[in-house]
Amino acid sequence: RRERQRFVDKNGRCNVQHGNLGGESSRYLSDLFTTLVDLKWRWNLLIFLLTYTVAWLVMASMWWGIAYLRGDLHQAHGDTYSPCVANVYNFPSAFLFFIETEATIGYGHRYITERCPEGIVLFLFQSLLGSVVDAFLIGCMFIKMSQPKKRAETLMFSRAAVISQRDAKLCLMFRVGNLRNSHMVSAQIRCKLIKSRQTPEGEFLPLDQCELDVGFGTGADQLFLVSPLTICHEINSESPFFCLSQRSLKSEQFEIVVILEGIVETTGMTCQARTSYTEDEVLWGHRFLPVMSLEDGFFRVDYSQFHATFEVPTPPYSVKE
Repeated sequence: RRERQRFVDKNGRCNVQHGNLGGESSRYLSDLFTTLVDLKWRWNLLIFLLTYTVAWLVMASMWWGIAYLRGDLHQAHGDTYSPCVANVYNFPSAFLFFIETEATIGYGHRYITERCPEGIVLFLFQSLLGSVVDAFLIGCMFIKMSQPKKRAETLMFSRAAVISQRDAKLCLMFRVGNLRNSHMVSAQIRCKLIKSRQTPEGEFLPLDQCELDVGFGTGADQLFLVSPLTICHEINSESPFFCLSQRSLKSEQFEIVVILEGIVETTGMTCQARTSYTEDEVLWGHRFLPVMSLEDGFFRVDYSQFHATFEVPTPPYSVKE
């Protein structure tokens, strides 16, 4: 069958776009810091460069304007004349004075004199504005660089899910793994079944979400993710797949969204990895190949077999049948 539209891609990206916001788009400006952090890197770098460039040019123009209004640029300076800023003769020299002040370099060639109150006020304004801009933009870049999104790319999910028997019970299973040696602290996994349905009252729910039990009562959803683990959902009378059989699986349309959350051990930040399985990616009567082997003094994980499955005898009937 033709691949249908996913709600969540295999890489975890949600295929949802918000349109026709109208006046609600102003909410993005009310939370400007989060908006900048959510932008792509190319827009962040562009805003970073433009903000500093415009601020520098405006402040340098203000210093040049003070010197121009006081006549420091054109008046022949004598020994008794005291300019607002010493050795500022044109716009480039005013720009260099601003940079020296902003970066606290202070080469000593250009400086404010005590007979320029407007220059002192502008200096105070420049110091306050520079601190605010630095804290906002540098903080935004730091938060964006420290986001644990790249850490989620080293968390693996099997390409397909399988349905087979385990402990004489029909189960839906998939595999998760951690490629890094650093652990995920307090790792927890959740599953959502997304399927359209119609209520007895006639209301149509196109993306109805239903929770899949992966061990909430037994604590199996709390993972010690040191080696690849097989997550198991027992299909029983309380499961949404209670009436699912091998034959009906071919005509069903659903999507299983998997959400893995945990704290990165090295940074202490919360990380979330997502993936999804459609009905075409659920294999009836399959089981995952083992990937663990005992070597000389340690356990070895063979990730070349991480996605591999093999067929096992499985009844083609649903649990209800």
